Amino acid sequence: MPTPWRRKRHGTPLDGKPLPKALFGLAWRLSAGDQVWLCLLSISVALLDTAPIEVQRRMINHAIKESGMRSIIMLALTYAGLVLAQGLTKLLSNIYRSWVSEHGVRVLRSYINDGVDPAAGNETDASTREGTQISMIVAESEPIGAFVGESLSEPLLQAGIMVSVVSYLVYLQPVIALVLLGVYGPQVVFVPLIQRAINRRAQARIATLREASAGVLSENGTAGSTDKQEGRFERVFELNMGVYKLKYSMNFLMNLCHQLGIAVILGVGGWFVVIGKTEVGTVVAFISGLHTVKDPWDDLATWFQTMMVTRARYDLMVKTVEGRISGSGAVAAED
Repeated sequence: MPTPWRRKRHGTPLDGKPLPKALFGLAWRLSAGDQVWLCLLSISVALLDTAPIEVQRRMINHAIKESGMRSIIMLALTYAGLVLAQGLTKLLSNIYRSWVSEHGVRVLRSYINDGVDPAAGNETDASTREGTQISMIVAESEPIGAFVGESLSEPLLQAGIMVSVVSYLVYLQPVIALVLLGVYGPQVVFVPLIQRAINRRAQARIATLREASAGVLSENGTAGSTDKQEGRFERVFELNMGVYKLKYSMNFLMNLCHQLGIAVILGVGGWFVVIGKTEVGTVVAFISGLHTVKDPWDDLATWFQTMMVTRARYDLMVKTVEGRISGSGAVAAED
């Protein structure tokens, strides 16, 4: 398997083979060795993302205790060094991941273009099959291949950051950390529920777009073709708006949980400072840690959304390539 720093080999991992049944099976076949390196880079980024929080806590406490300028400068330089190391490691990881994704897109498009006859064996006219193939090459291969690069490394990175930061906060002050986990708990319930609704609409959208692609070739100039296409476009519009409503509602609920978390930290943390059970630097570390956790939590939810939608796309692609469904007759999805 080629990597950005190895010479390209002849052929691709899909040559002469059927598509893997599962999306993650495709990712592993296209980039098994690369996934190992990406996971190692993700672990490094996750660990480097937690260390600056401890440096911030010490800087605040040193400043309050007036421990001297020398120690504060050393901590500031340490913080800058950690941030630089984390940024460079993440830059390398992102570039590598993008290469793996683009390589996956290229291989998948080549596979579909070379001898794949969508819906072979079904009574489907040539224009419909051609429209389906065009749709798979132009529109559907892009998100499926792009997911290959982030299939393992992205959840590992974001979950790694969350686990390392939360573990550090529990070590600092278990009571505040447990209260904070209680605030974020509801998201584990409503995020999957909303995503399932988004996924159903995404499947229906793919099926409708395939019908529109086939209609351009088979219905152009026929009676009622314009009305049929307009009906399909209207259907796509309604499905897209349904996805937007669900997506932004989920973002609203997630942001609300985050703000409630800040309120809990300020309230409980301030009370602990007053009664002498913790330091001001610890409260600052919790605020910083909460912001550090928010981005990977949002990214993890986004990855989950992408994975569900991409898996639906890939399932339809596999069924179409195997001839189990017609080019435009994708599995209907419930609204």
